Amino acid sequence: MFNWYSDLTKPEKRTYWACFSGWGLDAMDTQMYALAIPTLIALWGMTRGEAGILGTTVLIMASLGGWIAGILADRYGRVRILQITILWFSAFTLLSAFTNSFWQLMVTRGLQGLGFGGEWAVGAVLISETIRPQVRGRAVGSLQAGWAIGYGVAVLLSTLLFSTLEPSLAWRVLFAIGLLPTLLVLWIRRHIEEAPVFAQNLREHAADRPSIWAVFDGSTRVTTFKAILLTFGIYGGNYVMITWLPAYLKLALHLSITNVGGYLAINILGSFAGAFLNGWMADRFGRRRTFIVIACLQAIAVAVYTLAPITLPITLVLGFVLGTLQSGTAAGTGAYIAELFPTRIRASAQGLCGNAGRAIGAIMPAMVGVLSAKFELGAAMGLCACFSYLLVVIAALMLPETRGRDLTHVDATSTPATNESAGPMPGNRADSATGH
Repeated sequence: MFNWYSDLTKPEKRTYWACFSGWGLDAMDTQMYALAIPTLIALWGMTRGEAGILGTTVLIMASLGGWIAGILADRYGRVRILQITILWFSAFTLLSAFTNSFWQLMVTRGLQGLGFGGEWAVGAVLISETIRPQVRGRAVGSLQAGWAIGYGVAVLLSTLLFSTLEPSLAWRVLFAIGLLPTLLVLWIRRHIEEAPVFAQNLREHAADRPSIWAVFDGSTRVTTFKAILLTFGIYGGNYVMITWLPAYLKLALHLSITNVGGYLAINILGSFAGAFLNGWMADRFGRRRTFIVIACLQAIAVAVYTLAPITLPITLVLGFVLGTLQSGTAAGTGAYIAELFPTRIRASAQGLCGNAGRAIGAIMPAMVGVLSAKFELGAAMGLCACFSYLLVVIAALMLPETRGRDLTHVDATSTPATNESAGPMPGNRADSATGH
């Protein structure tokens, strides 16, 4: 599961850690809002519905930002646009610290979402095009562990700040800290090379500037909509839990700030493990089977966690399982979407399919806020999340298998061949001679 890393070349390792750290910073800045929800509800008198709308706004704007950044990355390069997106979302995280109302925060959070969606889309394409096919699932999937680390840092900062400062000040300091790691990540970005697949395509087709609507051309339209359905289900379910879990632990289970941090830490450890589990399964058993199995298990785990009368110790243990499966569904999207589309529109497709799924899936956190006015918060979370994971299974059944695909040979006019019947992927060292 882990020996693939030693076979990576120096450029591959640099790109890996650059994307890993960038995704971690992205997670830290994004999760600060979820951790501040209970405080903002108390200080500003926000309703749960308004809190859900704020979370939804970010995800909708992330869809637009991902598409825009993807289009620009297809024209001007992955690394350059990546630097711009990380500057963007960090700056608006800082500005969120100075807001004083629901509407002000909606503006800054919405603009932050543009960079959030852009960073994920461009980073996922960069790493997918840099890593060789034999280990792409494990390498790209393990980047999801960066999200767990960023989330963990946000939880630690939140626990520390809310334990030592007045709530009215603590949430502002939390958002302001979101700017600090930017310089380090930008330095890393400047020391990585452009994706080899993209550089080759640029040399051979320098004059080819695809339309912004190319992802909806007849040859790719069906694949685009199926991929959006897949990510809709994944992120709809995941963002229900990511957005509302801190509030559920505090408002429904009545845990203290310190205990909420402990429960979230267990969930985050599970997220870290899930990233590696997905990548290993995707490379060994195929992309589609991995999505189906993990989504089914996640639906069961969410239903038990939010709907069954379980004790606090069981809640703590099950939180690890939830984190593992939650990360497992999301970890596979980067490599899979990259394998579905040709190089000339790959970043545009990654940005649109990945983030359109976020935007449509953003309905689910908002629905939880609305439904919680009539049902218990746990019941609202469970119903919305389980429905979302059902959509993952449906979409995975309709999409083709792409395991081991050479990204230089993806043809927009044909459907990727299915290799479900293929056996386990060969060992890394034997395959390393094939290069990119």
